[in-house]
Amino acid sequence: MSDAANHTGGQRSVEVVEEVSPGQAREVLELVAEAAGVDGQPAVSEQGRLHLKGRRPGVRHVLLRDGSGLLVGYGQLEEGDPVEAPAGELVVHPGHRGRGHGRALGSALLGESGKRLRVWAHGGHPAARHLAQVLGLSLFRELRQMRRPLTDLDLAEPVLPQGVTVRTFRPGEDDAAWLAVNAAAFAHHPEQGSLTQRDLDDRKAESWFDPKGFFLAEKGGELVGFHWTKVHAEERLGEVYVLGVRPGAQGGGLGKALTAIGLRHLAAQGLPTAMLYVDADNLAAVSVYEGLGFRTHETDLMYRTES
Repeated sequence: MSDAANHTGGQRSVEVVEEVSPGQAREVLELVAEAAGVDGQPAVSEQGRLHLKGRRPGVRHVLLRDGSGLLVGYGQLEEGDPVEAPAGELVVHPGHRGRGHGRALGSALLGESGKRLRVWAHGGHPAARHLAQVLGLSLFRELRQMRRPLTDLDLAEPVLPQGVTVRTFRPGEDDAAWLAVNAAAFAHHPEQGSLTQRDLDDRKAESWFDPKGFFLAEKGGELVGFHWTKVHAEERLGEVYVLGVRPGAQGGGLGKALTAIGLRHLAAQGLPTAMLYVDADNLAAVSVYEGLGFRTHETDLMYRTES
């Protein structure tokens, strides 16, 4: 492939490409799944896994193979933020750890990013923390996964601000309006706020997508907030997938009401537990979720270079 870069080191090879083939994508997804079975959660995010479907602007893939050609490690680099350093994720097959593969992947990501890198350690495992130290990265972000049981859900009737009504998402009709409000609500959060129509289409094509669990709040015919829920069928786990309120409509209780509406929807499907992700330093949101019965389940850590 013309855009590939190859490096060799000992009994391994590292290839950097801007697009993976369908066969390579299958290899990566199998590796991610096997590692998740050991680690307890995927080392590559949902967004990262969706990036395996065709070429994406600013995304590069790092494929690490052993001497036999077996894929034993994978890394991904995304340059989507004009200000922040590129963001990376990486994973090593659990049967091939302790052989320097993680350091080789991390070094490749550092080289590709021009020594400006942010990298996630999902679950905050000790080995990932050690690798971050070896690569000279410092902790700067903490993302909490919070959970609460749904079997005893006893939430007060949601109270919407005056003039606000809630309905469900209409695929194709509401796409542009939702993308605009999502961008406004998450202007401070480039990973979420920069979603495009292609990103939305990717998610609508996933087997878990259900518009009946995607709630939109309107006032005067304009979208002012939303709560998109998600069901992890195999884990029997409901998720507060994305919840946002348009600037100017915040502070009136709409976020809390939308959260309750989504939780009731998930509980009505017989799911025993709900989860969500929130930045640890977003104290207002953490307080709201704790007030709704959520407690911290695990923590993802992001490290970055100092420069």
